[in-house]
Amino acid sequence: MGRVGVLLLNLGGPEQLDDVRPFLFNLFADPEIIRLPFPWLQRPLAWLISSSRAKQSQENYQQIGGGSPLRRITEEQADALKQVLADKGTEANIYIGMRYWYPFTEEAVAQIKRDGIENLVVLPLYPQFSISTSGSSFRLLERLWLEDPALQRIVYTAIPSWYNRPGYTEAMADLIAQELDKLETPDQAHIFFSAHGVPVSYVEEAGDPYQREIEHCTELIMKSLNRPNPHTLAYQSRVGPVEWLQPYTEDAIEQLAEQGVKDLVVVPISFVSEHIETLQEIDIEYREIAEEAGIHGFHRVPALNTHPRFIADMADMVTEALEAPRQLFSDVVQPDKKVKIYPQERSAWGLTPVAEVWNGRLAMVGFLALLLELVSGRGPLHFVGIL
Repeated sequence: MGRVGVLLLNLGGPEQLDDVRPFLFNLFADPEIIRLPFPWLQRPLAWLISSSRAKQSQENYQQIGGGSPLRRITEEQADALKQVLADKGTEANIYIGMRYWYPFTEEAVAQIKRDGIENLVVLPLYPQFSISTSGSSFRLLERLWLEDPALQRIVYTAIPSWYNRPGYTEAMADLIAQELDKLETPDQAHIFFSAHGVPVSYVEEAGDPYQREIEHCTELIMKSLNRPNPHTLAYQSRVGPVEWLQPYTEDAIEQLAEQGVKDLVVVPISFVSEHIETLQEIDIEYREIAEEAGIHGFHRVPALNTHPRFIADMADMVTEALEAPRQLFSDVVQPDKKVKIYPQERSAWGLTPVAEVWNGRLAMVGFLALLLELVSGRGPLHFVGIL
């Protein structure tokens, strides 16, 4: 086997407040996030959104220390993975490819070429596959490979999802058990899994496997936990006027409060690193909702970050992938149903969920209002927002 590389895929996030506006521009300039019937509008409107929403987004990031910790944590995961692989006898270069901020996926691929990598494992840091997360990065990589003959000489394999691996579910169960055992009555606490949502149309029309993988993942974690606690799965971070997977996290919290739940142990199931959706949306926004509803025992399970069992399982994934039949980008980017993921019709412009897009929810709604007014030719434009 030649020189081995591992490409870790993630979303990226602004590391300081000055990064917020260009990060938002990158996010909304991507047609995978919002596809327009008039492509020439993409960048001007991305500029408008990022400029108008930068201050509000900066305030959100200010609440969690002034920037996203995602790059730092991903680098720590990469370092830990490299060490465990070396301990297992596999010397590998680890690369980080972020979708919307530094280090960009394109930068990582360029470095892979310079380093003369011959065998590459592409590992998204999203346990469950969605056409809007892993799928988006795989589509980008597929295009890069098609455009560059030098890349086509690299023997690569992609790992589409890994939510059902014992190492992952055991590590999650371990973190939940640690949080439960801090309570006076651990068995009476309600375990609350909060996953990033996706539009219902992705599942029902485009065949996105995300929902069934999340539901199966929840079952596997509870089985590994082996505790009698009741549990609930809900979905956070919805944006725009379309229907998203339900129950919504805020609604489910209020319903549990009405049922008399006093201790809520919240598990960020679709995230393996701390970032704005765990540190701000869950820790601040949903905590406030719970306390206002009467649940004062709000306990949040930390993200996996560099949990030893998780890192060890990532290393096993890499070594197994190097020996298994290859999975090409073309094999993993297509959903079960061969339909257009992003319709071009005016009535169905897609709003895609991504891990740190929470800070852009206000921009999404304002953008939609702006776009509809531009198309319809109605009167003055007004940005509106929801929390």
